[in-house]
Amino acid sequence: MKSILVLTLALAAAHGTTARADDIPFLDNVHTGSVIARTDPIPAGGWSTSAELGAIMTSGNTNGSSVTGKIDARQELDNWSNEYVVSGFFKDDVIVDPQGTRHRQRTAERYALSAKAALKLMGEGKRAFALASHVNDKFGAYTSYTTFAVGHGSQWYNTVDKTLDVELGPGYFSGQRIDGEAESGVTVRGAARFRWEVSEAAMFAQTVSVERGTSNMRSVAETSLSTRVTGAMQMKAAFSARNDTNVPPEKRNTDTQTSLTLVYSF
Repeated sequence: MKSILVLTLALAAAHGTTARADDIPFLDNVHTGSVIARTDPIPAGGWSTSAELGAIMTSGNTNGSSVTGKIDARQELDNWSNEYVVSGFFKDDVIVDPQGTRHRQRTAERYALSAKAALKLMGEGKRAFALASHVNDKFGAYTSYTTFAVGHGSQWYNTVDKTLDVELGPGYFSGQRIDGEAESGVTVRGAARFRWEVSEAAMFAQTVSVERGTSNMRSVAETSLSTRVTGAMQMKAAFSARNDTNVPPEKRNTDTQTSLTLVYSF
């Protein structure tokens, strides 16, 4: 018998008066999930916060559990857009040793932190940004990966139902591989996000981030489709992939994750 439980909880809050159209944060962090439609502008001086939680449990021939969660907080000021993201993923499996004893073993443990400050420039959707992020992955090719980046962002395409935002700039990374080898160096970072409001009840989103360093190129991408079930309930299907070009021989270059979650918003 196999039972699967998927639960995602989103909490959003905003305060103040209506802001200008160009006050909308122009590009989400790569850890940010999609929403069913374009979000309302965050008032100047206000906050918008969301919390997400999902769990999968299996029993029978395969026993285990996994938990994923995320908190995304955004702040809008007169001249700045700030965003703070915390996400994590943990997975435990029940292992049977040669003596027939069953015990739980951690097989995945990853969390990520990021903070971004974007200065609003002249022109709709134009930003100068500074980004700091850290990823800790106990079982990944890199057990830790820290990035600092600055640059310029702009909105390349904007229609009633579609938007395309792009960021580009230099940076610096410091990482440690699972074999204990430390790496660091200058990077060039590029990121893009495409959103398509397919209908009043469906949103397609694609995000891509690439960091090219002296010894490694790290790419992170997520494709998601959200559909509205009821007024406050949404279903989200997502596929994400993370790739490093320089990994130890015993590790694969690409890690992927597929998820189907329910999102409740209010």
